[in-house]
Order: sequence, then structure tokens, then C-alpha cells
Amino acid sequence: MSLAVFALLLFSGMSEAAGRILPVVARRPGMSRPVVAGLLLAGGLVEAAVFALWPLTAWTLAELVVSPAPTGDALVWTPGLLAPLLLCAVLAFPLLGPLLHLVLFVGVGAGLAEALAEATELGWWGAAGCVAVAGAVLSAAVETVRRLVVRISATAPPEAIA
Repeated sequence: MSLAVFALLLFSGMSEAAGRILPVVARRPGMSRPVVAGLLLAGGLVEAAVFALWPLTAWTLAELVVSPAPTGDALVWTPGLLAPLLLCAVLAFPLLGPLLHLVLFVGVGAGLAEALAEATELGWWGAAGCVAVAGAVLSAAVETVRRLVVRISATAPPEAIA
């Protein structure tokens, strides 16, 4: 992985995490800056890891679908494939439009599907299915972990004084 790809993945992850964490921080004004920075850094690294795993997961699914396993190199991110993802992550802020965010993710997935179709014997639709399933599985896993962390870290409501 080149330095440019790593930087784009990290920036995309941080931007995506900011879009998820900043609304929470706005509702809890008493949070300290170090806690917010720690949440942002941890969330950004997790999001970047999920973005990095997306083409590898799609490649693995394609290997399961294609009877003779693809012989080429595994699908990896390139700066050209990552640029739309970065735009998508920047637009992750809830007030800027979740529908636009979804449309951009579909565009990024279409770019990955095209690269996967070229690298395997799958057609474009088969590759698009692998990319979509990989994205759905990864996002479901992250959402499950996110909800689990929220449930574990939730504080008990203050008791009423009689």
C-alpha cells in the first residue's frame, strides 16, 4: 500500500468518523476535548480499516463465486479508486445529505466493481454483487460493534433525590 493510499484511507476514515461523532458531541456539551479527540481517532482508524478491507472482502467473495479462483493479484485500493471515497467521507456529515452520501458510496462501489470485473472472470453484475455484499457485511459488522460499544459505555441515569 502506497503512502498516498494510506493517507487517503486515513483521511476518509477520520472524516467519516467525524460525521458520526460530532452530532453525539453536540448533544453532550460536557465532553472534554481529549475524550472527543480519542473518540475521533479511534473511530477514524476503525473506519479506515473497514474501507481498507472492502476490496479485499469483495475479492474473497469473488474467489468463492468463481469456480477456478482468480489467478491475478488481489484487488487493492488505488488513488483513483479512493478519490470518490474521500469525497463521500467528507459528505458524511448528516446535515449535508445522507442521500448524496449513499449515491457517492454506490459510485465508489461501481468503480470497485469495474476493477473487480477486470481482475476476475466475473461479469460486471457479478462483481457488483460481490462488492455490494462485502460492503453490506462490513457495515453491518461495524454497526453491530458500534451499538455494542454504546450499550457497554452508556452511563446509568442519575437517581432522583427523594
